[in-house]
Amino acid sequence: MAGRLRSSIPLFQRILRSNTLANSQISTIQRSLLCPGISHPEFLRNYATASPPKEEQKVKVPVTLFGVSGNYASALYISAIKANALDKVEAELLDLVEASKRSAQFSAFMKDLSVGAETRVNAIKEICAAAKFSDIVKNFFVLLAENGRLRHLDSIAKRFTELTMAHRGEVKATVTTVIPLPPEEEKDLKETLQDVIGQGKKVHLEQKIDPSILGGLVVQFGQKVFDMSIKTRAKQMERFLREPINFDI
Repeated sequence: MAGRLRSSIPLFQRILRSNTLANSQISTIQRSLLCPGISHPEFLRNYATASPPKEEQKVKVPVTLFGVSGNYASALYISAIKANALDKVEAELLDLVEASKRSAQFSAFMKDLSVGAETRVNAIKEICAAAKFSDIVKNFFVLLAENGRLRHLDSIAKRFTELTMAHRGEVKATVTTVIPLPPEEEKDLKETLQDVIGQGKKVHLEQKIDPSILGGLVVQFGQKVFDMSIKTRAKQMERFLREPINFDI
């Protein structure tokens, strides 16, 4: 098995070396995070007529994300950058995600849409107070509870991590194998990816074990997937053998 992995990595090295956000929705979420008291539409209208709006710090997300989770993650990222609290916000967000994984009851609570909004909000406020979360994170969780989006927390956290990694110049790469890569092969693979990605960015390599690929490896980073698994090779061979043979040539 280890021999198959060793033979796959040089092949992968050769292959590599040859080779819009909903702005209005995100703005509303940002206001709810930074100024939870002014998210009500009527208040915003009165506020707008009472005084001219102040020029806000412009923050651009490093990666454009889509969908519900992407919009919430982007809004939280922008709010965290404006508050100069990105690391703290990320840590607190991941803390709650881990807590939900450890507690089946809490996980079920977040996914249960039959629970009233007031009950959800009060429970989240108590949790945030006990954990001494920052105001941005507390407001964010309360917003999720109010909007019935707590069930998306894990997905939002993953998208938020994509943004923080891009902010730090990190690129996530995932290698899937049948058995864990030996340290030397992991080092070689990481160096190869680093050469491809170039200077100024740092490779963050994550290993996954999947016996169903039968052998070899599958490497994914960015939008690229390099599938050198025995499972895929076997399927390709099967398709080749099933093709009709032309004896007239």
